[in-house]
Amino acid sequence: MANEIRLVEAVRQALREEMARDESVVVYGEDVGVSGGVFRATQELQDEFPEQVYDTPLAEAAILGMGVGLGATGFTPVPEIQFASFAYQGFHQLVQHASRMRSRTRGTLGVPMTVRTPYGGGIRALELHSESFEAGFAHVPGLKTVVPSNPADAKGLLTSAIRDPDPVIFLEPTSRYRASRESVPEGDHAVPLGEAEVVREGADVTVVAWGAMLHEAMDAVEDAEADAEVIDLRTVSPMDSATILESVRKTGRCVVVHEAPRTGGLAAEIIARINDDALYHLEAPVERVTGYDVPFPMFAREEAYRPDAERIRRGIERALSA
Repeated sequence: MANEIRLVEAVRQALREEMARDESVVVYGEDVGVSGGVFRATQELQDEFPEQVYDTPLAEAAILGMGVGLGATGFTPVPEIQFASFAYQGFHQLVQHASRMRSRTRGTLGVPMTVRTPYGGGIRALELHSESFEAGFAHVPGLKTVVPSNPADAKGLLTSAIRDPDPVIFLEPTSRYRASRESVPEGDHAVPLGEAEVVREGADVTVVAWGAMLHEAMDAVEDAEADAEVIDLRTVSPMDSATILESVRKTGRCVVVHEAPRTGGLAAEIIARINDDALYHLEAPVERVTGYDVPFPMFAREEAYRPDAERIRRGIERALSA
């Protein structure tokens, strides 16, 4: 059985089912209780689970620090940070404590915390409400970084994240929250972390994207004069290198798309892995289609900053013509 729901509703469904399955699951954060969250992802959950859903003060360091303590003492914390860039205020809790608890205690303790947070642009928000910092999170050993692109994966990946024994940051693309209704399995639905999906098979060029950019990439390849293979990375850390390499060995060309700034972005990591293990299969240099090396602009310049189908299509053409 399946139902047609939006991504934000799929997130809520996963939270509801995991709290019903396991009373150690605790959802908390700024306005997640009475108000149901800034995007209403937790709407009405406090009414259904009054002992498992809590509002907190505006204090991101305390929210994430509390998750470390809860996780180490038998709870399964699922805090919400209202926007991903607000997590900078508590980044030290992730780097210095949550991500290294298992190695620090030689496996005795873990922090099964899933930090949910909206991220990325496309909703014309204010400063510090639209950034894409997945490369920063992915650079932290011991912290998994997950980015769903569609409702079914949002439910399945969030379910797996909550059941994971170690910390996960779950980045929910804001522009996709209510973009479409898609089929989502009812009942238990888990998508394994660390596994990419080939969402479109092709023979001429590989396009790698995740989150909201996956949809821009799909629009681009529809009009491209090439038989493109598209990969939804889904989990950026740990990265499913095998799926990327297998595709690149077949097509010989690759385009990586992300919304984050170009320098130090995950495209560079993907290119390095291709160079390590598939260099002699390349017919052309790998193309990057990314945001620019500037702070995410205010909404008047937002569309000029974010990669769109036309920019991605030009990237595909460069990869094919080289």
